[in-house]
Parts: sequence; C-alpha cells; structure tokens
Amino acid sequence: MDDEAIGSAWIPVCDLDRLEAETIVRVHVAGLDMLVIWNDGEIVACDRACPHEQADLGLGQVRAGRLYCPRHAVSFDLRDGAITVGWPSPPLRLYPVRVTDERISIEVQQG
Repeated sequence: MDDEAIGSAWIPVCDLDRLEAETIVRVHVAGLDMLVIWNDGEIVACDRACPHEQADLGLGQVRAGRLYCPRHAVSFDLRDGAITVGWPSPPLRLYPVRVTDERISIEVQQG
C-alpha cells in the first residue's frame, strides 16, 4: 500500500549536515511542532512538547540515547519514546524518518 492510500506523507524537513552540526533541529510539519534529533548516528523525529507538562524539548539535551526535558529530571528513550521509570506520563511520540540524497524527511499522517 502506498503512502497516499494510508493517509500519510513524507515531508522533507532539513539537510543531514545541519542536523549533525546542531544535534536538535526544531521543525514545523503538517501543523505540528516537532524535533529532529541526531542521536549517535541515528536520526529520531518526535513531538517538541514534553508529554508530561508541555515543556519545550527543543531546549533539552541529548545524552546516552535519551532526550532530557529542560524543566524536569524526566528523560525519554529515543528508541521508543519511553519516559523515565516512575513518571506518570505517556511516552514521547516518535515519527518515522528517512534520508534521501542527504535530505531528512518525516512521515506524518494527513488529515
């Protein structure tokens, strides 16, 4: 089944060299504020707002495969979005990414 048939689209958001230089790039895609993250050679796309109290995760830090919220001690596993054990919050929403010709795209659902 192709992307249009399931209501999703791949949207280009930034160049790979920019992400490698900045580690966290803030993007606005299909009405959503998102982050693209360079995590030790892996690319991750996620919501920009912390699901705990909506803090701007774009101001956070990436360390050892986790994204740390700038407001709390909470962090999220960049493999699956899981929050630090013991915090009453849903996981961080992650989005599929792909790289084509050094350009990063994020797959998002279309209304």
